[in-house]
Amino acid sequence: MSDTRRRVKVYTLNEDRQWDDRGTGHVSSTYVERLEGLCLLVRAESDGSLLLESKISPNTAYQKQQDTLIVWSEAENYELALSFQEKAGCDEIWEKICQEQGKDPTLEITQDPHEESEEERGDELPETSHLVELPPCELARLEEIADLVTSVLSSPIRREKLALALMSEGYIKKLLQLFRTCEDLEDLEGLHHLYEIVRGVLFLNKAALFEVMFSDDCIMDVVGCLEYDPALVQPKRHREFLTKTAKFKEVVPITDSELRQKIHQTYRVQYIQDIILPTPSVFEENFLSTLTSFIFFNKVEIVSMLQENEKLLTEVFAQLTDEATEDNKRRELVNFFKEFCAFSQTLQPQNRDAFFKTLANLGILPALEIVMAMDDLQVRAAATDILSYLVEFSPSMVREFVMQEPQQADDDVLLINVVIKQMICDSDPELGGAVQLMGLLRTLIDPENMLAPTNKTEKTEFLSFFYKYCMHVLTAPLLANTAEDSDSRDMQEGSTKINRVCPDNFQTAQLLALILELLTFCVEHHTYHMKNYIMNTDLLRRVLVLMNSKHTFLALCALRFMRRIIGLKDEYYNRYIIKGNLFEPVINALLDNGTRYNLLNSAIIELFEFIKVEDIKSLIAHIVDNFYKALESIEYVQTFKGLKGRYEQEKDRQTQRFRRYRREPRPVEDDDEMWLNEDEDDEDEAAEEKGRSDEDYPESYEKFMEAKKGAANGASGANSKAATSASATSPNGSSAKATALPATPVVKTGLVGLVDYPDDEDEEEEDEEEEEQSPRKRPRLGS
Repeated sequence: MSDTRRRVKVYTLNEDRQWDDRGTGHVSSTYVERLEGLCLLVRAESDGSLLLESKISPNTAYQKQQDTLIVWSEAENYELALSFQEKAGCDEIWEKICQEQGKDPTLEITQDPHEESEEERGDELPETSHLVELPPCELARLEEIADLVTSVLSSPIRREKLALALMSEGYIKKLLQLFRTCEDLEDLEGLHHLYEIVRGVLFLNKAALFEVMFSDDCIMDVVGCLEYDPALVQPKRHREFLTKTAKFKEVVPITDSELRQKIHQTYRVQYIQDIILPTPSVFEENFLSTLTSFIFFNKVEIVSMLQENEKLLTEVFAQLTDEATEDNKRRELVNFFKEFCAFSQTLQPQNRDAFFKTLANLGILPALEIVMAMDDLQVRAAATDILSYLVEFSPSMVREFVMQEPQQADDDVLLINVVIKQMICDSDPELGGAVQLMGLLRTLIDPENMLAPTNKTEKTEFLSFFYKYCMHVLTAPLLANTAEDSDSRDMQEGSTKINRVCPDNFQTAQLLALILELLTFCVEHHTYHMKNYIMNTDLLRRVLVLMNSKHTFLALCALRFMRRIIGLKDEYYNRYIIKGNLFEPVINALLDNGTRYNLLNSAIIELFEFIKVEDIKSLIAHIVDNFYKALESIEYVQTFKGLKGRYEQEKDRQTQRFRRYRREPRPVEDDDEMWLNEDEDDEDEAAEEKGRSDEDYPESYEKFMEAKKGAANGASGANSKAATSASATSPNGSSAKATALPATPVVKTGLVGLVDYPDDEDEEEEDEEEEEQSPRKRPRLGS
């Protein structure tokens, strides 16, 4: 199976009339008992799995194209193609197919119009009897030829017959000779007929005809015929554009004549498909599938030939990175690589991987770093497109290059910072380039594509690098446009309005919205790094300045940023928001919005509804304590009343919890007497205490633990007081029935209350007041 002659790529035509690569393998013609016939089998070269199993049916029309392609249809909308690595392998399989169908292998299509079923012959004999014998190719018969070509398009069998007739008699070249005659005679009617004929021949969808029509000798005459559309008052000047306006630029000389011819042909055929031919209707959409395939395989061949020409690519890169290269020359080199990368999308995955690795080894990324910093807008746009292809292919490759760059004092020279700078400085009013660059950045910083097992530290290393060297460049426009007024720093805590500078320029607002979208993505996916950055720069406060913007979309972006932070339900963030009093600009925006039920109104209410539903206690307490009076009049939703209810419920729970552990007061005389007795017991029964079993402890373990915890507050004072009383009254003490642990005041089994001191009452009252008033309104960040 290692024979390269049998090595093929398998393609299928999808619903969008584009060829999908199904894999690479080796083809064979084998008899399959299950299908009862000779079949084409393709097994994958990677794992030997079956890529294709297709029975060679006697009635299937196989086409051989460009010496290395075999194309056929197995169903009405299911077309297959085998692309051979070598012509010899294609010829070998073609002979097998023709042998099985009993056809002549010298033909490029196996469908024979003379071999049909009796039913087909009976139905179409009156019409097809004259299809093989085309009218003489004369000026007087052009209308008849045009009618014939147009009439066969609705029948696949008649299209096949007409295509064979046109090929066998060299009819295409004769028609193009008539075209030149009609132009010389200015025969407009004849030219209109030739337009219909050539358009119809293209819709026959036959590769063999395309090979003739798109050859160097014929293609410009074909374009000329298509200029004379009867629907147009004046003919289009497509040939003038192709020969004079469109210039073929060789950034470096291409010595391979076959490659040059293929490039010219592909450009002109693409022009015919995209510019000249009208958009096909629903009934004609399949007519040009072979034309699409023709262009597709041409592009594959061009990329392969260029990639194999190492000398050419090396020279191109040398000129691209040479400082002495003129700007115009560098612009052409960048455009060459842009087209090169666009063509590479036609390659199968394995070959595309090799292609981009070749570019990386030659130094495409350092070259892009140079050209993206140029002032030429066209060069920058082309370089951005190339970078898009590279990032789409392998974000890890780009990240690895960025981290290996020398860490110079000026961070602006880093590739990612160059990209950010281009995004910020986009001169397009609609920021089309900035949107594209933002998408690139998002892909590069997305942890989802940093999970490669070969480099488990990639995520940590790259994010640390990004936040150290690049994040300040990204946020610079945001921080610059939300700088505080000098007066706002001195505002008192009771103020509800923050007067800050806010961008009114639409283009600036759009840019800030893009930056906020990226930062919101970071909040969600870079939890650790982004949290540190927000805290260190007080970023959320600056973002919320944009709530004052006259551009609602920008205010919504700022709100979305805060909503994403709160959505993490991280108490670290919550304490930051409370300390900075950062709900104030949001609530001001809600109040300023008035009674308008718009998107801003709904988004702010959803933020508070989320806090209520998720029962984020610290934020609920802060909102109710500080802003409920301003919000209680909003009754068209129950959100704020619900927040108040949650707040009251939590307050009741705190009170009940406090009362559960509240201690009962006891007269001071009783306390002193108890401690004296306990101290005497300590001395008399110390030996007896050591030998007691667990059964001698209080009957309820829970009551014992509760008593121990309750006595802890006055332990130090009680110990000192008990020691003093004992030494003054009785050094030895008398025996008593009370049980006590050494140096710790303990409640006897029968006691209900806890040991208290008179001065403890004041401490308890102060503790109770603190519990009743919690949670407090926290001071602002600037107070």
